[in-house]
Amino acid sequence: MTGRAGREHRYEIAVRWTGNRGEGTSSYRAYARDHRIEAGGKPAIDGSSDPAFRGDCGRYNPEELFVAAISACHMLMYLHLCADAGVVVTGYADEAEGTMVEDADGGGRFAAIVLKPRIGLAPGADRERATALHGEAHRLCFIANSLAVPVRHEPTFVIDGAP
Repeated sequence: MTGRAGREHRYEIAVRWTGNRGEGTSSYRAYARDHRIEAGGKPAIDGSSDPAFRGDCGRYNPEELFVAAISACHMLMYLHLCADAGVVVTGYADEAEGTMVEDADGGGRFAAIVLKPRIGLAPGADRERATALHGEAHRLCFIANSLAVPVRHEPTFVIDGAP
């Protein structure tokens, strides 16, 4: 990987609230939390809030997307590092978990993120190196570098098989 210090990347996302039931936010129960997330002609993502906050359980909520972004960023950096190190990964599936804690005033924060990837390795792959590359992937991950919440990694490896 070639470093390009100082290079900037911009990400433009449109989030549009679609939950006005005709009364706007005249009361807490009067509106839906539904929204659409769009970016540059890609398929839209229908979002809502967590069902605990009157959201639609059939739509993604910001907390799920946050955990997904961390998981996907880690996976992509990990695969890159494995390719560079000659560690052949044949499959990768993560069952990530995030724990959010609410404050008395209605705010809150994530207290922990746990990534639990199940990783397929080719026969003869260096399992010790494959494990160590998780720390390096975390150190280099753009999303992880932007977080205040601790992220743990609990990988499981399967030799010669996709997870």
